[in-house]
Amino acid sequence: MTPGTLLISQPFLGDPNFERSVVLVCRDAPASGTFGLVLNRPTELMLSDVMTLPLGSASSAAALPLLAGGPVGPDTLHYLHRSAGVPGAAALGQGVYWGGEFAALLAQLGSGALAAADVRLFVGYAGWGPGQLAAERQDRRWATHPASAGKVFTLATDAFWRAILREKGGRFQAWANYPVDPRLN
Repeated sequence: MTPGTLLISQPFLGDPNFERSVVLVCRDAPASGTFGLVLNRPTELMLSDVMTLPLGSASSAAALPLLAGGPVGPDTLHYLHRSAGVPGAAALGQGVYWGGEFAALLAQLGSGALAAADVRLFVGYAGWGPGQLAAERQDRRWATHPASAGKVFTLATDAFWRAILREKGGRFQAWANYPVDPRLN
């Protein structure tokens, strides 16, 4: 699967970690598996809640919200951004980059070269072992939306899952209207 692809969970996945989630694939390697970030799980935390920031960057980065990127490695920090100038960042397509030197990211935020709206921070990540995601996709647990990394910065977190499904159209548009609990329908 190509980095920059969105994985959209089917409505009744049955896994609370991924229920109605959208995951951005950052890396997919046959030998090591797939690494992604859940895009629509906000937390109550800000960056300053989980780390002490260097002087000069604290004011611009401290209030950046954290999203729950997935159930794996909840003590790790990952980030997406729109700056090609962050050394070591991996291009995911559509002007979206993953990772790179965090100090450089903070410096760009502090100088105003990068706007806070162009950064998403995540604690934890979504990971699948070799072949695991392919099997889940074959079981139709996930739909894909290729080359969609740019959506990270254009859709509201709380409406992301439904908006992507509506954009895909067809049977996926019907998924967007499924109630959370069909017994209450």
